[in-house]
Amino acid sequence: MTTLGALALSGCGGSGDDAASGGAEAAGLEDGTYVVDFVSDHNMFHVNDYNNDKGILTVKGGEMTVHVSLQSKKIVNLFYGNKEDAQKEGAEMLPRTVDTIDYGDGYTEEVYGFDVPVPALDEPFEVSIIGTHGNWYTHNVTVSNPVPGDDIHAGTEIDLEDGEYQVDVAKEGGTGRADIDSPTTMTVKNGEAIMTVTWSSENYDYMIVDEEKYEPVNESGNSVFEIPVSKLNEPMKVIADTTAMSEPHEIEYELTVTLVEE
Repeated sequence: MTTLGALALSGCGGSGDDAASGGAEAAGLEDGTYVVDFVSDHNMFHVNDYNNDKGILTVKGGEMTVHVSLQSKKIVNLFYGNKEDAQKEGAEMLPRTVDTIDYGDGYTEEVYGFDVPVPALDEPFEVSIIGTHGNWYTHNVTVSNPVPGDDIHAGTEIDLEDGEYQVDVAKEGGTGRADIDSPTTMTVKNGEAIMTVTWSSENYDYMIVDEEKYEPVNESGNSVFEIPVSKLNEPMKVIADTTAMSEPHEIEYELTVTLVEE
């Protein structure tokens, strides 16, 4: 859960309000709050990992603003527009907050959050950032997939009775040469969900999930693993090591697990 702190800055980028006006009407959104995807064109500027590229979009009077919590306090200011305009005299920065990220394991962390005007959904727009080193960078960001509500993590945690379930697994990342069998089996016991992952290759010798290493559960044939599932319907980051290349190579993937409807 993200708790918003006091606003550290006021105002917003010079053209932000004008650009956002009318965007909600075009998207067919009524006044209210929505959970949205907030995706940047570079990994140096992205939403806190715990929030899975999600932010909270507020629609009011036809204007849209998205609040995003970042990774840390290393990005100190945001500007709506390019870096050249950000450095002009009188340029106004976007509102900044101090957000507390509660990781649910007893650990919390304070990070910077920002309120960013959104001109339109599904269309890239420019935001510029400056970090603690004093350098400006311009990035394209896209806001999409609005879902009514204000809880980024709603519906993503495992809340199932003990038993065996069939789940679909969607994989992103890698070269696309290897795939994962889907649907597959997920077993829930005492609140813990374990999923069987069967690769279309015999060359995977371990997987890493939440910094824990998992070895194959079979000795021959395509590589099979049993890994924990922490959430449904949201991308889950994993690493799989392949020996198919000239030397072992760890590859990052995102697995999205969804229940198969009976």
